[in-house]
Amino acid sequence: MKKIVSFCLIVSAVVAKSQTWSTNEQYIQQFAPYAVEEMELYKIPASITLAQGLLETAGGQSRLAQQGKNHFGIKCKETWTGKTMSHTDDAPNECFRVYDSPRDSYRDHSLFLTQRKHYSPLFLLNVKDYKAWAYGLKKAGYATSPTYAPALIKRIEQYKLYEFDEIPSSQVYTLLLQRYPDLKNDAEFMAKLGPKNVNIDRPNLAKEAETKKSYAQQAPSTPKKSTPKEILEDILLKNHPNGDLKYIVIPDKINLSYISKKFGIAESRLMKYNELTSRVLQKNQILFLESKNSSSQEKTYVAQAGETMHDIAQKFAIKLSKLYKKNRMNEGQQPKAGQLVYLDSKKPRN
Repeated sequence: MKKIVSFCLIVSAVVAKSQTWSTNEQYIQQFAPYAVEEMELYKIPASITLAQGLLETAGGQSRLAQQGKNHFGIKCKETWTGKTMSHTDDAPNECFRVYDSPRDSYRDHSLFLTQRKHYSPLFLLNVKDYKAWAYGLKKAGYATSPTYAPALIKRIEQYKLYEFDEIPSSQVYTLLLQRYPDLKNDAEFMAKLGPKNVNIDRPNLAKEAETKKSYAQQAPSTPKKSTPKEILEDILLKNHPNGDLKYIVIPDKINLSYISKKFGIAESRLMKYNELTSRVLQKNQILFLESKNSSSQEKTYVAQAGETMHDIAQKFAIKLSKLYKKNRMNEGQQPKAGQLVYLDSKKPRN
């Protein structure tokens, strides 16, 4: 794909001005947290999202990224009603989406992939198989360049972006600090890191994981489980784009009672808000701390293999009963892979 690249350096919001990191490294420092958050919500490998961002924006320097906050080269398409800009890519003066912030671009990228049926085969792949995802994106028609998949893989391996596929969002800043120790001089970055995570003398997370794996193979004993206190420390309060609702992503298996005490919300309310049938919460489970909405800002969604209606209701912050009604389904019915699920208006009658 043709890229228009400016030659003035972009200074990342999380980078100390005195450093000489490459623009690609600065890009990773700034946007890795977004990629991992999107992976938790939408099961798109963080390595793939970051590699696409690096490639599409030339490390944050492209005209689309700087003027349109568009980090993934997403064109207007027939469904886009937001701001636009003209940009020469595969053809002269094509219509591209314009966002209010890079964060919006990252979210729209996730929705772009999850809401289009021809990308649904990607979600049958292992979320850690970045090579399969790279070639799957090219096969699905994301880009016209014949070298698009190898270009993504090259960036993933050059910058070890696969490490971000292995960690929760609560550990992203720790990993970044281990990679770039001089970030300790950046006050804004350290504020995001948080005092409990400051430990720059720890080894690289990937090497640490390999060491643990090696020990486990040599002495197959029962792995140490995280305590409720440790799990609660890793929980980050987030705002869902559908109505700015407060929610958390559970970092490890824990009982609902601990969440109830931490946030001062009755268990019965949490059960109702999230349509729970069990008080045992699982890793990566989405939990809302307030009542969900009756509809979504998004119109439709393509169900992925193995997803339940409850999964989709949590992903888009919609009440489960409303989701069933919109899709003219009986409660308890589950969608098939590739099924178009209506999130806003009611499904048309056949």
